[in-house]
Amino acid sequence: MKFISVIFIAISYILLPVAFSQVGESINSSSFKIARLKYAGGGDWYNDPTAEVNMMNFVRENSTINTAEPKFYSVDIASDEIYNYPFIVITGHGNINFSEQESLRLRDYLESGGFLLADDDYGMDESFRREMKKIFPQQDLKELPFSHEVYRSHFNFAHGLPKIHEHDGKPPQGFGLFDSNGRLCVFYIYESNITDGWADPREHNDPVEKREEAMRMGLNIIVYSMMN
Repeated sequence: MKFISVIFIAISYILLPVAFSQVGESINSSSFKIARLKYAGGGDWYNDPTAEVNMMNFVRENSTINTAEPKFYSVDIASDEIYNYPFIVITGHGNINFSEQESLRLRDYLESGGFLLADDDYGMDESFRREMKKIFPQQDLKELPFSHEVYRSHFNFAHGLPKIHEHDGKPPQGFGLFDSNGRLCVFYIYESNITDGWADPREHNDPVEKREEAMRMGLNIIVYSMMN
């Protein structure tokens, strides 16, 4: 099953999902959801499950995007359910491993209109880059300029990604991979860790202003993914 189309109505860069369908059947996607991508290899794909819940609540409160019930949704690459989620998140601290079949399936998902937000939670960088080469062997992750629309699709981030956690003290970077039509379909966040900023405050004790920056950047990415 593949995406046929995703139609959105834009109102001053705030988007309302209208329709989403698959070959052979229609799927109700009038309510926006964020799904966490499961993976093998030993990394903790499931960490901080409050992150997406809080982000969906932020989307509800700061946009006109019609969201589903804010809860933790997860999806397996091998399941047809992956095609029900136009926006999925992968994160964690450890190793990621995709089988050949999973790599082909994730490539199909992305080429069919899906969007993957990858957030290095300090420890997945090497394996993520390796696994992306299985999916897009002809591409290298490309750093996006600060002028890219993802940094100004809703809120303005003139200097790119916010720095939420220090990690190695390096500047945060945003990298992209593109489908065969030139659409940004993978956005990889390195040395920022915005999904930790989405999680409940008790998880990481992030200051209010850092959590706000993380949420705002998250909404930018969601809005951008809907516009393209």
